[in-house]
Amino acid sequence: MTAVRAGDADALIRRGPDPRCFLILVYGTDTGLVAERAKQLAESFVADPGDPFAFILLDGDTLAADPGRLADEAGTVGLFGGRRAIRVRAGSKPFVAAVEAALGATVAETRIVVEAGDLARNNPMRTLCEGSASALAIPCYPDDARALADLIDRTLREQGLGIDREAREALAANLGSDRRASLSEIGKLALYAAGKDRVTIEDVEAVVGDASAGLLNAVIDATFAGQPAEVDRGCRRFRHEGLDPGVIVGSALRHALTLLATRLEGEGKSPSALAAGWRGLHFSRKASVEAQLARWSPASLQRAVTLLHETVLACRRASPDLAAAHASAVLLRIAEGARRS
Repeated sequence: MTAVRAGDADALIRRGPDPRCFLILVYGTDTGLVAERAKQLAESFVADPGDPFAFILLDGDTLAADPGRLADEAGTVGLFGGRRAIRVRAGSKPFVAAVEAALGATVAETRIVVEAGDLARNNPMRTLCEGSASALAIPCYPDDARALADLIDRTLREQGLGIDREAREALAANLGSDRRASLSEIGKLALYAAGKDRVTIEDVEAVVGDASAGLLNAVIDATFAGQPAEVDRGCRRFRHEGLDPGVIVGSALRHALTLLATRLEGEGKSPSALAAGWRGLHFSRKASVEAQLARWSPASLQRAVTLLHETVLACRRASPDLAAAHASAVLLRIAEGARRS
């Protein structure tokens, strides 16, 4: 069996696959990671990826119509000699027969990299490659925390940058499950921090996230943390910028419902443990949300939910100016109640 464990894939690619495995299947749910690894494995094998005689790109649908072509290409000697790479991108048609023919051919100085999507354990292509001594099957699934940290460090290091631990944790918390998107975000951060030695938490906060969404979250957190002065300033700013009051109250309602559900489902747990399980919570809000979970009881949250729900309906029926007044009043009322508690 030549299946590679997901956690061992990056190390294997860095040191180089076993030369006896001339065909490498790269598959999985993370399409960005599949594309990145397939590109790296194919291009690193040849001296010049831009040489059309050394680097061949084939489509899976083409091979489905002509199963013998992959073996023919793999057995072809380059015009000027040297190593060759063939990268195959899966299409809509199965081409396992072409891969099987290539594995049965005599291949020297050529690496075949097959790029596929998510393949079940019993998929014929995966079964064939995992069972062949001449092939490797490398899975690509969304990065876990350790893989994300390694990706961040490695990518920034290539740009001559280090990163503070707090900044790394904050950046990792904001990266998604697609390697291509993660690399894009890290690239933007590296560009922003160009000329510096290290990336700081301030750099991450400046590049990652949406400013208006951050302000809205700040107003909502101030509301449930019992900070009426901050709520008043935020509401006046939103009114000046023309944000729909119903959006503000609706966001506060969703936050109250999430607080309530978290308290009810996590009975007996500490506020820190409850905040840690809050899906999608931005790192910068963690301390505030912990304090809110400690401050609010389920009964008081239920009253806030009722009040916010009534205000959402009132905002829909009112004129823009009156709706803004409704929104400010309810948030200030909740903040005052939280402060007194």
